[in-house]
Amino acid sequence: MVGELMQQNDRVVVGAWSTFTALGPGGKAVAYHVKLREGGDGTAYARAARAVDKGLSTQLTGPSSGARTIIDSATALTLLLALVASLGVFNTVVLNTHDRRRDLGMLKSIGMTPRQVTVMTVTSMAVLGVIGSVLGVPLGIAAYEVVVPRMAAGIDITLPSYMTDVWHAPKLAEVALAGLVIAVLGALVPARRAARLTVAEVLHNE
Repeated sequence: MVGELMQQNDRVVVGAWSTFTALGPGGKAVAYHVKLREGGDGTAYARAARAVDKGLSTQLTGPSSGARTIIDSATALTLLLALVASLGVFNTVVLNTHDRRRDLGMLKSIGMTPRQVTVMTVTSMAVLGVIGSVLGVPLGIAAYEVVVPRMAAGIDITLPSYMTDVWHAPKLAEVALAGLVIAVLGALVPARRAARLTVAEVLHNE
């Protein structure tokens, strides 16, 4: 045993060309899988190959259908989670603003402008977004390290390192920044609504 290969077809034998010719001396290759170097132009390569032999059939393929399904599902789930988080922030700010109507009215009565009210409300939620990112990123990584190996073990496969080593500083910074952006966007509409409150309206509701 020199390695492992993830393959769905149990009739496929993977080996060197010398092994193939030893097993089937008259065998011939019917297709070649060419992997371009990073940044290579697949269309230009296919055009050049057909120029050499017009009988060649070149088919450009990206990720496999299984990989594409996983990527699309993960993307959709991420967008849904971001939407749910934004709605949660929106609901929190609405309730918080409603509870602080009297305070906002008093602040506006002593000269606070609508712009300042908006900035104050958004800033308070941005702080919570930062705290959520600081706590959520390490917890997410810990959950990943527990769940993914167990899922792989459940279907009896060993994932290669390039599929599991996905945590890098730039990506973690983007995830942390996303928490802040979600908090700010979720707070923006309620904050602007709170800024439009008049002192008379607040006192009337009191």
